[in-house]
Amino acid sequence: MTLKDIAALLEAEVLCRPDLLGLQVETAVASDGMSEILASPHPGALMITGLTNIQSVRTAEMADLPAILYVRGKRPNDRTRELAAQKNIIILATRAGMFDVCGLLRERGLRGGM
Repeated sequence: MTLKDIAALLEAEVLCRPDLLGLQVETAVASDGMSEILASPHPGALMITGLTNIQSVRTAEMADLPAILYVRGKRPNDRTRELAAQKNIIILATRAGMFDVCGLLRERGLRGGM
């Protein structure tokens, strides 16, 4: 599934790197605990979280995750978006909750990474 398809499905706003929305993802990892995401690496997965601080981008970079989807209407600050842009990490934001997001993506064929 492409990130463009995911953004459309979840009515997500693209906050960073819309030029990379053609990227295909097959797995997703979901947690507000960055240590959990780092403990179970799945390079190329979509990261789903409500944690909007700069550590989320640093975690995505370290875990080789190309995109972050912020849930529950959360939005990162400018500094976080700027770092994501520098690191070529796509940022999406949706009003949907994490549980619903994971369910919708699972129904569409994405596998869980954790």
